Amino acid sequence: MKAQELYAKLENDFDLAHCRDDSWKNMDFNEFITENFKQRNMGLVCDNSAEIGKVYTAVFPSDDVLKKILKSGEKDALLFLHHPMVWDIQVVPSVKSMNRGLLRKFKENRISIYALHTPLDKVGEYSTCVSLAKAIGLTVEKAFYPYYNQPSGVICKSGYDTREELAKQVQKVVGHKVKLWDYGWDKIADHKVAVIGGGGNDMNALKEMSALGINTFVTGVTRPSKDHHPALEAHEFAKKNKINIIGATHYSTEKFACIAMVDYFKKLGLKAEFVPDKPDFEDVDYGFNG
Repeated sequence: MKAQELYAKLENDFDLAHCRDDSWKNMDFNEFITENFKQRNMGLVCDNSAEIGKVYTAVFPSDDVLKKILKSGEKDALLFLHHPMVWDIQVVPSVKSMNRGLLRKFKENRISIYALHTPLDKVGEYSTCVSLAKAIGLTVEKAFYPYYNQPSGVICKSGYDTREELAKQVQKVVGHKVKLWDYGWDKIADHKVAVIGGGGNDMNALKEMSALGINTFVTGVTRPSKDHHPALEAHEFAKKNKINIIGATHYSTEKFACIAMVDYFKKLGLKAEFVPDKPDFEDVDYGFNG
């Protein structure tokens, strides 16, 4: 498939014209990064190929992910990312630029990179929150929580009665232990659950949940620390308003969108596969017991 044809398709399907993002201001805008990405912080990051024969999808461009793709020997390919930077909650800010040496090898192997952060968070068929809710087995009812003026969370109907039952299901789905911040009633109020993948533990989101009478929330990053003061405020609000929070890491709550994107690319007639990575368990607990 012609690369420009694919990029135009992504641009249209994910409505980039009505999205904005300025999350990557600390990125190393080196010679491998397109001028268009430097201006918009979304879309085509590295323009290295005229034809695309295969697409890899991933949550973050970690060294492990980039090396796995290079090891495949594939050329004339695309790496589709949710984030164009590497996540590390133990640094401030919590993102690091891609390995420049590996970017050079991507150019040599004609592998382009494309990233959609806010457009993939926006509620839709392939979005992070919808994909996570579906994986857990929740029924999406409506969108909520504007992020960059686009709804990025969903209110869902749950078949589970208690926060513990839901936490066990989330743990089963993500494949590792999760963190339950049991701040409220053990019953899931009206069987309604709020879901926001990634770093959704936000005061505005919690206020909206509280107003809707929701007492159970599934998200990714829940670590409170002095370096992430808004997270401390969010926890205080959750405790005061008795909202239970289930944290399952940034990576594990957003990987389902990137897995879903494999089907998107296959429907276009392209070979596609998801490149797995490792969750960072510092996302959910930093020696803080509430």
